[in-house]
Amino acid sequence: MSLILMTPQEMALHIAKLAQTKRLAHNFSQKTLSERSGVSFGVIKKFERTGRISLESLLKIAMTLNAFDAFYELFKAASPEQLRSLDELLKDDTRKRGRM
Repeated sequence: MSLILMTPQEMALHIAKLAQTKRLAHNFSQKTLSERSGVSFGVIKKFERTGRISLESLLKIAMTLNAFDAFYELFKAASPEQLRSLDELLKDDTRKRGRM
């Protein structure tokens, strides 16, 4: 389990940059992505610049860029072993080295 230390705004910008990279890998301009996804050109420009977008528009973009499956798993129920508190994650009782 990884602990990513980003603010929501930093994560939004990170997602926007990943989407932009994926758009460019598909060789789509912002205008082409707009036409194919049904999301306005202005919304796509703003998203790539600021990370701000509605969930519905983000899902449309993800579907167009073949990244929709990742959303299906986003809030999948975790097993009890994965549900640990931050205190438990930070508490490290395991030995680092042993003497021989």
